[in-house]
Amino acid sequence: MKNRRDPVIVGIADAPLEDGKFVTKASVLGHAALVAKAAVEEAGLTLDDVDGLLTAGMWGVPGPGQLATVTLGEYLGIMPTFVDGTNIGGSAFEAHVAHAAMALREGYCEVALIVYSSDQKSLRSRNLGGRPSVLSMQHETPYGMPTPVGGYAMAAQRHMHEFGTTSENLAEIAVATRKWAQLNPEATRRDPLSIDDVLSSTMISEPLHLLDCCLVTDGAGAIVMTTAERAKDLKSKPVAVKGYGEAHTHWAIGEMPDLARLLPAQKAGERAMKMAGVSHSDIDVVEIYDSFTITVLLTLEALGFCKFGEGGDFVSGQRTAPGGAFPMNTSGGGLSALHPGMFGMFLLIEAVRQLRGDCGERQVKGAETALVHGTGGTLSSGATVILQKD
Repeated sequence: MKNRRDPVIVGIADAPLEDGKFVTKASVLGHAALVAKAAVEEAGLTLDDVDGLLTAGMWGVPGPGQLATVTLGEYLGIMPTFVDGTNIGGSAFEAHVAHAAMALREGYCEVALIVYSSDQKSLRSRNLGGRPSVLSMQHETPYGMPTPVGGYAMAAQRHMHEFGTTSENLAEIAVATRKWAQLNPEATRRDPLSIDDVLSSTMISEPLHLLDCCLVTDGAGAIVMTTAERAKDLKSKPVAVKGYGEAHTHWAIGEMPDLARLLPAQKAGERAMKMAGVSHSDIDVVEIYDSFTITVLLTLEALGFCKFGEGGDFVSGQRTAPGGAFPMNTSGGGLSALHPGMFGMFLLIEAVRQLRGDCGERQVKGAETALVHGTGGTLSSGATVILQKD
């Protein structure tokens, strides 16, 4: 039964890229403002209507990620009365959708704006290495552990050891994702890709090859949420937020409870699906964080689409590619479309476009329900959102 304060997404926007870099000349905050304004306008609103602001990123005052909502609010010239600067890595924006949904239900705000912007490719500043920032990192960083790929490689090695997963299994994911990118004119990488191409690409951190790793690009995106009641008077197609969940377990990979099992995704997914009242068979399209191919495999298992240890078989035969039985990462994902450092925003934008029927050649026919899952840190956090065509 619908409630007048049920949360819905009514506006989305992302910034155009060329060769992975912003087309428009502007600062990282400038691009945040551009997509914020575009998303608000798509909804038929103005920035003056926004009273909820949620953001996360590697920028801010006085240092990376600090006072992000304050900095952005000032730049946009707004005075939000509900704010959330939660930063749990790439899953932050799925968590923001959950937090905005709760705030809207309880009347803390009427229009929530979620924003992300990163110019990491333009600045060539993806390196997250250096001295340990937290005590637990003392067991990893001084010994040359590359961050974050080394942690993901350890998880891949463990999964291979415990379950017999192969590099070919992981390559299936990269190839299927590239096939979706070839249907997306905005994707950064659209050239053909084969399993042999993935396996012959440079080894970055064994067993992960270069083409098992996400792109490094710029990117900016924004989402506008409001209540079902308010959405009746707006011009866009609303997408309902039906369920959500989030969890995290660790920062340092050495503290991950089980390298072969992504427990935050399991917890977040169970809660989101229970809240939405859906089962796996109800999901028409899946958008899963793909920082690395192993991230996808671990997430599919943790979300219950297959049993632990069966992810390799699940993705075999290009099951997740266009025309396959399991449409996944339909934009081309972080592996082929874009990855500005925190990709969760763009998973949500693609899911909304699929449910609106706005994806052109890559449109999943009859898409009514989408599952979106973000991963943050070094397999540290997970947040799941269930969206439905309203």
